[in-house]
Amino acid sequence: MADTVPVPYRILPVTAFSIVLLAMIAAFLGMRLYSVLGKRTGHEQEPVLPRRDERAAPSPMSGRLDDGETSAALPAAGTSGAGLVYEPAAEAGLRQLLAADRHFDAGRFMEGAEAAYRMILEAFWAADRDTLRDLCDDDSYEGFVEAIEARDARGEKLENRLIGVDSAKITAVEINRSEARITVRYQADISAVTRDADGKMIAGSMSDATQANDLWTFRRQVGSSDPNWLLDEVEAA
Repeated sequence: MADTVPVPYRILPVTAFSIVLLAMIAAFLGMRLYSVLGKRTGHEQEPVLPRRDERAAPSPMSGRLDDGETSAALPAAGTSGAGLVYEPAAEAGLRQLLAADRHFDAGRFMEGAEAAYRMILEAFWAADRDTLRDLCDDDSYEGFVEAIEARDARGEKLENRLIGVDSAKITAVEINRSEARITVRYQADISAVTRDADGKMIAGSMSDATQANDLWTFRRQVGSSDPNWLLDEVEAA
C-alpha cells in the first residue's frame, strides 16, 4: 500500500527529535567538562613539577639560581619518577620547602642549577674569580681560589671543556631553621687536559671524555629578598 502520510507530518517529528538529541549531547559534554575542569575557587592544586622536556630553555642570566615566581606542587602519589627533576628520596624535603616557600619552583631551580654547573666549572678552569665570587658562598669560593693558586704555583693550565650534562636531579632537600639546602647530582661528560708551563700536555686526553659524577649543594635563606642560590658544597658522588 502506498504511503499516504502527508510530507509535513513526516519531517517535523524528525527535526524535533534531532534538536532534542543535539541538546542532550551538548548537556552531556557540558557535564563532562565541568567534572574535569570544575570551578576555579582560588584554592586549586598547584601545577605539577615540570618534566625535563617541558621546561623552557634557560635565559642567559639563569646561571644565578632564582626560585622564580611560579608556585609548583609535587606530583600525586604513584606518579612515575621518570623524567622528573628530583629523585624519590627528595620528595619529603621538597614538600617541606614548598610549605615554607610557596614561590619555589623546582623546574626553574634546575634550569639555573644546570647553567650554574657549567658557569662555575668554566670559571674555575679559566681562573675567573669574579664569576666564582658571584655564584659561590665564602667557603666554596675560598676552596676554588686555593686550588687555582696551587695550580698557578705549579705553572699548570687547564684546557677543559664541558661536553654535556647527561643528567641533573635533586637528590636531597633540607631546611634548618630559615636556611634551605638543595643537593643536585650531576652526571656529565668533560674533556680534560692539563698542560705545564711549556705547554706540554701532562694529564688528560684530547680525544677521550671523562665521566663526572658530582654532588653539588646550594643554599639560600627562605624568605630572603635575594632570590639567588649559592654553591655551598662540592663532592664526588
